[in-house]
Amino acid sequence: MLNPQQRYDLLIAGGGNAALCAAITAAEAGASVLVLETAPKPYRGGNSRHTRNFRCMHSGPQGVLTDAYSEDEYFDDLLKVTKGKTDEALARMTIHASEACYGWMEARGVRFQPSLSGTLSLSRTNAFFLGGGKALMNAYYRTAEALGVEIAYEAKVTHLEHDGQHIARVEAEIDGERAAFAPRAVVVASGGFQADLDWLAEAWGPAARNFLIRGTPYNRGVVLRDLLNQGVQTVGDPTQCHAVAIDGRAPKFDGGIVTRLDCVPFSIVVNKHGERFYDEGEDVWPKRYAIWGRLIANQPDQVGYAIIDRTSLRLFMPSVFPPVEADTIEGLGQQLSLPNVKLRETVDAFNAACGPGDFHPTELDGLSTTGLEPPKTNWARPIVEPPFYGYELRPGVTFTYLGLKVDARAQVQGPQRPVENLWAAGEIMAGSILGQGYLAGFGMTIGTVFGRIAGEEAAHYAC
Repeated sequence: MLNPQQRYDLLIAGGGNAALCAAITAAEAGASVLVLETAPKPYRGGNSRHTRNFRCMHSGPQGVLTDAYSEDEYFDDLLKVTKGKTDEALARMTIHASEACYGWMEARGVRFQPSLSGTLSLSRTNAFFLGGGKALMNAYYRTAEALGVEIAYEAKVTHLEHDGQHIARVEAEIDGERAAFAPRAVVVASGGFQADLDWLAEAWGPAARNFLIRGTPYNRGVVLRDLLNQGVQTVGDPTQCHAVAIDGRAPKFDGGIVTRLDCVPFSIVVNKHGERFYDEGEDVWPKRYAIWGRLIANQPDQVGYAIIDRTSLRLFMPSVFPPVEADTIEGLGQQLSLPNVKLRETVDAFNAACGPGDFHPTELDGLSTTGLEPPKTNWARPIVEPPFYGYELRPGVTFTYLGLKVDARAQVQGPQRPVENLWAAGEIMAGSILGQGYLAGFGMTIGTVFGRIAGEEAAHYAC
């Protein structure tokens, strides 16, 4: 039973990867720690329970990671997806610190497995969690509880009272009852605002109401808005987010990573008018999958359709729902409610533009179209072998990038000065590094690195 009268050294708002990394680090430093997790216990872990891997710098083979992945190559990969919209100092610090995370995670119960095959083959850059994100979070919760960390579920932080210098009071609703705490230090790791559709619509306009939220429904930005309303410095664009193309049949909330569709590199993607609108083969999928949520969001009715034939069906991770199937392109168009004549024209034009060359599904093969706009620059093979398959694509938002401005110590920046006893980690501050775009596994890296920093700094301050 929680005692609001107890003066905890550290209160953590949030219950995902970043929050638990902070809790474990602080508890190991001798701090008394209280974690307030908005979700019920079966749904604890925020978006982290949907993850598969984290991206890790390493100078040589390490555990399940093969070869080497240098700081400069890692940073170059980040620059490609963010197009330079990143804080280089914070980004490089995060990348460099990621090398030590693998061993730290293993020592706290996390287990890894070799990378998956096909379009998720990342054996050199990403370490995959054995059992996925749910197993990762269960390991962290076991470790935290063994260290004496107190955890409250269905505990929604509603207000952090910022008196101009520090957080003097934290208000919450726990099991429907109001409670107030006066911790010595606070870490906010409560995610973005993507599950608040009204806020999304403020940023994106009415189209946002057609988005699917593949992440947790409990990240509604309550803590973020509360702090921004009190003048805490912000970073990031409210329209930027980690959004991927997911199956249009996915639930409105919490569909998770299994709803993602990885067929795009081997398909053509058309809008509701049967027209292509972007190069499906621009780069390997782990470096481009996160642009497709935004691309689909900019199409009429925020919908797209991936079209493949028999030869491509086994080249990507199996979909959670079976594709729509037909023996003809016209029949497929009818089932997908696409204009048959235009779809046939689009497929014929694409097929005619495909040239000779060797097809290599796991690497850039240069098998491109000629004289087609937009082009397809890799994996361009004619769609001619029945049966034909189609998937409806919708934007699936994982987390938003509008967040709190932090420094290299994870300390939150107030209107005039750093907030004396407030740190942030994870998605609530990821916009400091992710100005746009996304790199597979990098959100978990940010959460792990900054969670550890925030926990260490908060414990040092409080103890």
